[in-house]
Amino acid sequence: MNNTIQLAVRTLISLMLAIPMASSASEGQEFVPQWAKKVVWYQIFPERFRNGDSSNDPEMKDILGADPQEAPKKWQVHPWGSDWYKLQTYEKANGEPELWKHLLRRRYGGDLQGVIDKLDYLEGLGISAIYLNPVFDAPSLHKYDGASYHHIDPTFGPDPEGDRKLMATEDPLDPSTWVWTSADELALNLIDEAHKRDIRIIFDGVFNHMGVNSFAFQHLRQHQQASPYRDWFIVESYRDDKKGSEFKYSGWFGVESLPEFREDEQGLVKGPRDYVFAATERWMNPKGKGIEHGIDGWRLDVAFEVHHNFWKAWRGHVKSINPEAYLTAEIVDVPEKVKPYFQGDEFDGEMNYNFAFTAAEFFFNPPGMNISVSAFDRKLADLRDLYPEGVAYVVQNLFGSHDSNRIGSHIVNRGVGNFRDWGNYFNRSQVASNPDYAVRKPNEHEIQLQKLFALFQMTYVGAPMIYYGDEVGMWGANDPDTRKPMIWPDIEYEDEVYLPDGGKRSPDKVGVNTELLRHYRNLIHIRNQNPALQLGDFQPVLIDNERRLYGYHRVYGDNKVLVILNNASQASTISAEVLGDSTWIDVLNGQKDTLDQRRGKIEIPPLSGLILVRL
Repeated sequence: MNNTIQLAVRTLISLMLAIPMASSASEGQEFVPQWAKKVVWYQIFPERFRNGDSSNDPEMKDILGADPQEAPKKWQVHPWGSDWYKLQTYEKANGEPELWKHLLRRRYGGDLQGVIDKLDYLEGLGISAIYLNPVFDAPSLHKYDGASYHHIDPTFGPDPEGDRKLMATEDPLDPSTWVWTSADELALNLIDEAHKRDIRIIFDGVFNHMGVNSFAFQHLRQHQQASPYRDWFIVESYRDDKKGSEFKYSGWFGVESLPEFREDEQGLVKGPRDYVFAATERWMNPKGKGIEHGIDGWRLDVAFEVHHNFWKAWRGHVKSINPEAYLTAEIVDVPEKVKPYFQGDEFDGEMNYNFAFTAAEFFFNPPGMNISVSAFDRKLADLRDLYPEGVAYVVQNLFGSHDSNRIGSHIVNRGVGNFRDWGNYFNRSQVASNPDYAVRKPNEHEIQLQKLFALFQMTYVGAPMIYYGDEVGMWGANDPDTRKPMIWPDIEYEDEVYLPDGGKRSPDKVGVNTELLRHYRNLIHIRNQNPALQLGDFQPVLIDNERRLYGYHRVYGDNKVLVILNNASQASTISAEVLGDSTWIDVLNGQKDTLDQRRGKIEIPPLSGLILVRL
């Protein structure tokens, strides 16, 4: 079949598969992929994870087109282990007072080889699924300003110059002319290497805008109305010297570097829609070799910015390629506005920020802003009941991300606002907006709070997601500070002594928190070894508001787990009657002695908990 007929057939199948499926309590009729219930996610920001190949490090020309738009006078790859707020000599030479410009221009050289090199680390940690922030060709550090969706950024692969020459031979409108660059091939290698370790991998899809460097926008800017891409973007006026008009267009959220796609009642209009569909298939079934060589799903950026009808058709397209693909959305909103996206015809799961908001209110908010155990239990139940059957088990239960302050710094700054108040808190958690935000390292007490949250995260309903580096104790304010380079034991790091305003403070040692890492590894192992924690029913068994104790059972078949959390600053004892007639073993603390109700009392340390597995 020619390309037009193939696309027509694909579209027909997509529309047929986009018909909503009824939800049901039986596993066989759930619309979510069952594997997504069992995984522990790890989110990787590629440019900041690991520099596996210094020969492909970006050059100044590779960052042009990203914000800030003006080119720097001096530029170089930034030292991986340098103090975050310390300006390097090349940065000082630019003579610019705005810290944000320096931070946005920095590149540390993270690449796909670095991810491949650390797959064994992730496997040892117990990770079974990776969410990669954008890896497609783009000039920024975050790569949400895509130049294309069908090519991996050349600086993430082994031959940037050669890749650029290959890409120049294509007709972007004709997928049959699309080449496979060395960076693209490395991405396929990453997928295969992850699959060999039984690790799933999903890509970030940014389908509401592109960057000013995109092939489509560049052609439109040069050729104006004569461009075949004239209908892709929201053009307000074309350049006309006779009329004195300038070329104006709508940028996503008013950002000029991010031209926004046009939409109609079906979502993206035909041009970008066809392109997104073709790029989707390219990465899910690369070279037609089979879905086992493609990505396992997608995370969709600001999904609420694209019409529901597009997502319905796109889901059909995705599921026609791989029925077991996992689709997760970024929708930061109140539960009732989140719900329509999860009815079986759009997404399987979401980045579960409402889980994070609820956890912050219980574990971290100071007195007067926190919630009781009973309120915590009630909010959790409301979230579980929000979705059709199965969805609550596949949502990505996160706390920190690339768009929020890290969990460690959130705890240090607990009280600067309420996380649930997203718009205000987003600004309050950025040092540029809040000069009182504490940029210091979390202390032992604050790390203990993080450990308590992790205990809950790994034993609750839903798939836990760790933001890279949280497991080794990284800290940082909201974007861009949440995107520091990963801490590795083989890299020497300067103490952090500089403040955002250039002043100095007491030094903080930067290095792997081995005790915290051991805690995460232990928790993930426990989750992976107990199907009840992945698939089991959830039943609260202890709600003690006065002592801030919360206990629950997770049950799946013969596997039964009892979790008790002590969210108070003093130890508590509970009656061993909570153990019932069963005998249990404490898997969290490695105690080999069995527990049963003959013990009389069980002590739970402050800001800690128990994970008991029935023998």
